[in-house]
Amino acid sequence: GKTEDRPVLSHTAFRDLCLPVIRDEERLFILVIDNLRYDQWKAMQPLFEQFYRVVREDVICSILPTATQYSRNAFFAGLLPSEIQKKYPQYWVGEGEEGTRNQFESELLAEQLKRLGRDMRFNYHKVLNLSAGKKLAESMSNHIQAPLNVLVYNFVDMLSHARTDMEVIKELADDEAAYRSLTLSWLEHSPLWDIIRFLAEKKISVLLTTDHGSVRVQHPTKVVGDKNTNTNLRYKTGRNLQYESDQVFELKNPSDGFLPKSSVSSVYIFALENHFFAYPNNFNYYVNYYRNTFQHGGVSMDEMLIPMVYLKAR
Repeated sequence: GKTEDRPVLSHTAFRDLCLPVIRDEERLFILVIDNLRYDQWKAMQPLFEQFYRVVREDVICSILPTATQYSRNAFFAGLLPSEIQKKYPQYWVGEGEEGTRNQFESELLAEQLKRLGRDMRFNYHKVLNLSAGKKLAESMSNHIQAPLNVLVYNFVDMLSHARTDMEVIKELADDEAAYRSLTLSWLEHSPLWDIIRFLAEKKISVLLTTDHGSVRVQHPTKVVGDKNTNTNLRYKTGRNLQYESDQVFELKNPSDGFLPKSSVSSVYIFALENHFFAYPNNFNYYVNYYRNTFQHGGVSMDEMLIPMVYLKAR
């Protein structure tokens, strides 16, 4: 996606794409579906178009790591991770620190709106399970008077992780086409779809986006790290990492990528294309368990190129 011939990154998307819509709309609903691949949006589009027309569709670029802790905080803050850590240290929880890493999204959004000169009233909602989705759908009429509503919906991310852990989900989503189909089936029968139809009836426009996508991993790449190394299969950060440098994208100086350091000697490495990291001491286990699962955090088009869609009710 481009605005005035400049590439739109996820941490500037609110300023470049959301803010102009906020100015134009009396009421707006920003829907962030965690871990939504671009092809999953395209599978959903005909369903949305029963009630909405697509005014504008942009492809924006997520940041690295393509992981919620980094990319979604960056979207709501309008800043890159090291900038958030420096400017709002009270809202940043780093690798290895205790605490939920995305618990301050509402506060970061409020700060961004102030910086953008739009210190406005908004409602922020986060749905992490079915009961929370039902509760929100039943109470939507209490929220829509605010000029801006923001909803983070977590199901697709949970589906991705469940596919790793549950054999039945692996059977249902064996490849990308099946994964798209399963996501579409979920949406049609979810409380989120009840919310979408309610908003359409009230003629409230929607901006739909995500924080990152995911990629189906197939090829293992060996890595060795100490006990403080993070567990993500697509990126690693820490000290004394050992890896095949020709098989990864490496940031030996994290500040070059606007990423925080957990220690003076910390580096970041990112798996490329459809590779994933595996430890040599449990190599066969990692390969058999994680191959053909959907992961995120690394460098691939499926993870990094994500939708930002402006929808107006018919």
